[in-house]
Amino acid sequence: MAAIAAKTPEIKNQLPFGEWLVSKGFLNRDELSEALKEQSRHGGKLGEILLRTGKQESSTITRFLADYLSLEYKKLDDVSKIDMNTARLLPEAIAKRFCLVAVGTEENNIVVAMADPLDVVAIDTITQRLQREIKVVVSTNGEIVHAIEMIYHGSDVEEQHLRDLVEIETGQDDQKIETVTNDNQPESDTENQQAATQAPVIRFVDLLLSQAVKSRASDIHIEPQENSMVIRMRIDGVLRDMVPPARKMQAAVITRIKILSDMDIAEHRLPQDGRFKIKTSGRDIDVRVSLIPVIYGEKIVMRILDAGAINHSIENLGFEPRLMDEFKTILNQPHGIIIITGPTGSGKSTTLYSALNFLKSPTENITTVEDPVEYRLKGINQIQVKSEIGLDFASCLRAILRQDPDVILVGEIRDKETVEIAIKASLTGHLVLSTFHTNDAPSAISRLIYMGIEPYLLVSSLNLIVAQRLVRRICEHCKEPVELSEELLKRLNIDQQKTQNTFYHGKGCSACGWSGYRGRLPVFEFLVIDNDIRECIISGGNEMQIRAISRQKGYGGLLESGVSKILEGLTTAEEVLGVAYTENIKA
Repeated sequence: MAAIAAKTPEIKNQLPFGEWLVSKGFLNRDELSEALKEQSRHGGKLGEILLRTGKQESSTITRFLADYLSLEYKKLDDVSKIDMNTARLLPEAIAKRFCLVAVGTEENNIVVAMADPLDVVAIDTITQRLQREIKVVVSTNGEIVHAIEMIYHGSDVEEQHLRDLVEIETGQDDQKIETVTNDNQPESDTENQQAATQAPVIRFVDLLLSQAVKSRASDIHIEPQENSMVIRMRIDGVLRDMVPPARKMQAAVITRIKILSDMDIAEHRLPQDGRFKIKTSGRDIDVRVSLIPVIYGEKIVMRILDAGAINHSIENLGFEPRLMDEFKTILNQPHGIIIITGPTGSGKSTTLYSALNFLKSPTENITTVEDPVEYRLKGINQIQVKSEIGLDFASCLRAILRQDPDVILVGEIRDKETVEIAIKASLTGHLVLSTFHTNDAPSAISRLIYMGIEPYLLVSSLNLIVAQRLVRRICEHCKEPVELSEELLKRLNIDQQKTQNTFYHGKGCSACGWSGYRGRLPVFEFLVIDNDIRECIISGGNEMQIRAISRQKGYGGLLESGVSKILEGLTTAEEVLGVAYTENIKA
């Protein structure tokens, strides 16, 4: 196939863009002179400089640029008008790299909206990728970024497809739907298996998974009720109702997922676990499946493990600069124990994996023991716990110590035996990383002592305890200032007289599903086990005393970390107060 030549828009106007703007009355001579001086000092395009200096709005400048180049200006405020099938012909990486998006077709040409229509490299790249003629139109940078998010990560399209599919299936043979009895015994495993291979059921499950990935969901919950089924997705830590399958498809949907997960479809009385892989948006995604019997049938939770959506880099953890330096210093210690605490779903595994990536080296032997292994890490030896055959954390750890390790990751500290082996490993020259379920960092020490670990062993092996939580990030598309009540400010220990910061919240928009939040960020509590903390532990100090020493050294708790995120305009007071204690309220 012959290569298609890229066509870059020609500048037919004889005047430079700045002079042309003056001739149109968009700028006066002094404003142009000021912008050109700024351009000579810092570089960049004239339009970007005018935006940066706040001279004009983005849409106004973009309209003038389109007029100057004799191109069409395309407003992308209504994403539903974009042809999603055409848009997804371009990989997300290319769309983000060049800030462009394919919006549809016109006379056999693909229409591409660009923020910089004169980018020769971009036009050549997408022309060769699509092997079609390109018609360039101009849109604002902000509208293109928003469109990219909705095209590659939004849920509107898939949800509408699910609704259409459910309406079609509900409308067909509605009179044949039979009422299910309270014990909810399936009509027949064979019938359900046959139905699970039918196109509507396969299509529903595929769309459900695709929607979950594009919505950035971490889990899908499928919950049978007495006469219905509820499907919910956990997005940014909050469960949201989704479109359930038609009534006659529900048993087949459960069976379809059990088949994909290699579960026993004839077993309805016992819990089962499985996993499978899907491919969407050009990347492989692991789906971990857990099934439990409930009174109205079988409840399924599917955990979406999208390695491509997570950057296991220590720089992206969200630590403040001082804490980042402390964390790296402690990670570089040759031996000791580092514990990350927090409830399920608080990002502990992400923190540990990021630490392992930081430590990874051809000269280091790194081994992990996990239950389950959520993400595969290149260059690291990972062991999956299998308790049913006696391969538990303790037995794995004993075996690892005979494998000449440098760094050991224990997925979770669950019992005294595991702790004792971890301590032994640290005392014999190994760095051990693990997780623990406690409410904050000081309480981890109390819990370990309660489990029967001698304080002198703890102080000789522990290097660092980090407690963390995840709070939702304010949606950048609908972010707006908000006033906080005196009661909230008092609970957050914020002195309104001393701070000039503006507080924000999200009013809700289509980009965030009208929640006001999009994405999550962590808040941390650091407890560095130094000599003062060690002395306090040995002398029998309680959690309050340990916490007080840590605060005196400048290490804040979860509340202080959350307040710093509020003052930066990243999250809201409600989110922080939902995860942090306020025991230190000032009078």
